[in-house]
Amino acid sequence: MNTAGEGKIKILPDFLSNKIAAGEVVDRPSSIVKELVENSIDAAATELTIIVKEGGKSLVQVVDNGEGMPESDAILSFERHSTSKISKVEDLHRIKTLGFRGEALASIASVSMIELKTRAQGNPEGTFLKLEGGVVKALEKTAWQQGTSVSVKNLFFNTPARRKFLKTDNAEYRHVLTVVNRFLLSYPEIAMAFYRGQQPIFRYSGQSPDERIVSLFGDSYRENIIPVDFKFSGIHVTGFVGNTDLFRAARGGQYLFLNRRFIVNKSL
Repeated sequence: MNTAGEGKIKILPDFLSNKIAAGEVVDRPSSIVKELVENSIDAAATELTIIVKEGGKSLVQVVDNGEGMPESDAILSFERHSTSKISKVEDLHRIKTLGFRGEALASIASVSMIELKTRAQGNPEGTFLKLEGGVVKALEKTAWQQGTSVSVKNLFFNTPARRKFLKTDNAEYRHVLTVVNRFLLSYPEIAMAFYRGQQPIFRYSGQSPDERIVSLFGDSYRENIIPVDFKFSGIHVTGFVGNTDLFRAARGGQYLFLNRRFIVNKSL
């Protein structure tokens, strides 16, 4: 019972606020894939390897050859609102990166077990960082190539009620594959490999947009896609549309990207 004059409002501790924030950022393994791949792209990676096990429930791993991080940044990257992408209000009007809020890694770490390996160019050694439920369990030097590997294990291990809402391994895998395919189309110049456990699903080198489309959807697209490229009112539209041989009654084969972000627009 509160005594007279005693307030009820309290500031939540970080571990609890991170778990709440995780509900907005992380709802299934595909959300983790999206956040990690976006981080790799923002780090100027030209090669990505994505590995999932049990639909991503037991493991989501993304390995890149991007800029990597020094130890100090590796530690800070798991703090809420820590970001290298904006520093002042004006930056919000000219965002050129996929991520900028500085919440994703902290939210993911709060509901999983994470192992990070990273090395920045020019650093003789890499950094190994291990967290469980957002708490640092290990920090040490390690041998590693330039770039970053993030392994997210045992999603929702500390929030079993949320883990129960995940679908079957196959259903979660399909969600992951959908997200990966969108990145394949929006960033065809990036080489990407995808594994389901030990099984390689695909490996694509960096390609032109039309080559990537054919790689994904088959040779029938090679002669049946029409390039689109026009500008108006400061807007530049590029892409490909299918001819009548590729006509589909549903929108399932429609991919729209705004500034290389996948969007859904039911009016188109």
